[in-house]
Amino acid sequence: MNYAKLCEDITKWIKEEVESANLKGAVFGISGGIDSAVLACLCKKAFGDNALGLIMPIKSNPKDEEDARILAEAIDLNCKKVDLNDGYDALIQTFEKTSVEMAASNIKPRLRMLTLYYYAQNNGYMVLSGSNRSEFMTGYFTKYGDSGADLMPLLNLYKTDIFEMAKVLGVPDVIINKKPSAGLWEGQTDEDEFGFTYEELDNYLMNNSETKSKKLIDKKIKQSEHKRKFAKSFEFDRNKY
Repeated sequence: MNYAKLCEDITKWIKEEVESANLKGAVFGISGGIDSAVLACLCKKAFGDNALGLIMPIKSNPKDEEDARILAEAIDLNCKKVDLNDGYDALIQTFEKTSVEMAASNIKPRLRMLTLYYYAQNNGYMVLSGSNRSEFMTGYFTKYGDSGADLMPLLNLYKTDIFEMAKVLGVPDVIINKKPSAGLWEGQTDEDEFGFTYEELDNYLMNNSETKSKKLIDKKIKQSEHKRKFAKSFEFDRNKY
């Protein structure tokens, strides 16, 4: 695959979509991970100084912010840190206690989504998400969190594609070589949570390849189907009432 041309075409598409909405730029989170790094590079190419990356720590590993800043410096990206720890703590203290770890963890991407939309409206930008196809199909995202965006330029690209694009775009090796993680808690990695690797997942999704994890992957796809749709509404015939 010609990933250089793909990067050029996505950059052009992003610019056209934003301008068609009479907006002037894009805002997105930069987490120190590879998906947000690729998205940042594309947006920088499309909008220059009107591409804004937000670092939004919430009980986050300091290494993630360090990597995000390495990226921002490497591509001369306009970035801003918005510390959401106090807001997160205030919400957690307001809510009743929970034994479901994900109930608390999923607040983090939803707070980030709220923050991105604040900066988008304040600057005349669109909110962009770096979610990829591998995560989307397995439900590895937070509903109305990292899926809450105006554009999702990488949604039809698999994680293995993202790594190849990162090389073309000059993403720093420290980001390319780190284990993918949503940063939901200390030591958490994507593949540990999956129970299989991205390579195995992508081969199955793209080529229907035989894999020992077929049942587990199919289960994740089925269980997360609701996350890929808008909320259902009651359908009725007005003439019946």
